[in-house]
Amino acid sequence: MDDRVSLKVQDHVAEVVLERPGKHNALDMRAFEALVAAADTLAGDATVRAVVLRGAGDNFCAGIDLELFSAASAGIDPVLFAPQAGSPANLFQRAAYAWRELPVPVVCAIQGIAWGGGLQIALGADLRYAAPDARLSIMEIRWGLVPDMAMSATARGLVDVDLLKELAWTGRVVDAAEADRLGLVTAVHADPLAAARSTASEIAARSPDAVRAIKRLLEAGWQSPVTDSLALEAVLQGGVIGTPNQREAVQANLDEREPVFADAGRDGGGGPA
Repeated sequence: MDDRVSLKVQDHVAEVVLERPGKHNALDMRAFEALVAAADTLAGDATVRAVVLRGAGDNFCAGIDLELFSAASAGIDPVLFAPQAGSPANLFQRAAYAWRELPVPVVCAIQGIAWGGGLQIALGADLRYAAPDARLSIMEIRWGLVPDMAMSATARGLVDVDLLKELAWTGRVVDAAEADRLGLVTAVHADPLAAARSTASEIAARSPDAVRAIKRLLEAGWQSPVTDSLALEAVLQGGVIGTPNQREAVQANLDEREPVFADAGRDGGGGPA
């Protein structure tokens, strides 16, 4: 990968790391491009069953690199604000939203600061574990900007809209305990990276067909009319029931042993990809 972002896969778990610790993992154009490239690479890898997303060093991400503001003053190519192929999101939005678009769960470990674009990237993950001393902020207002990295989509159902408005209008910094109460993070852990790795490994040990179907159900069905969400449940269940991976889950429980699953879409069972 680009030196802004590293990617490795081990035991079906991918680890994506923002790699600018000297800059608190601030986001420049190369970082945006590298994050999207990493997500696209993972989307095409059927061996990956869960993802851990983190920042190198003591911080998750400080948001936009201030040098990018200087470049933006000369104007940004309007093409960059157009949706990318196969997505409703543009390049900047996809740095966060691409983690929701992935068919597998993404667990984000937040240490230090997660400000502005950094917090929006974290909101794109399915789960967010924060260190007790983590500090989070929707900081774009301080620079006279709108939070435009998919927060209007990813924060739905997580934070009450009036509280989100307050955070976006004031740019105030919240600690991990308040972020937990507000819904910005899933849980607070003394070691969020260890917790993220543990959860990702536990997910990777489950049937990949069922895991992917659950993510698709809750992403697509959560805001849908009841008739649509119930119909989607039935379709997804029909896609996994009776497949080799589903039968293996049952047999392993009956045998009181660990299951051995085939990669999603490679077991001949037709489970959801």
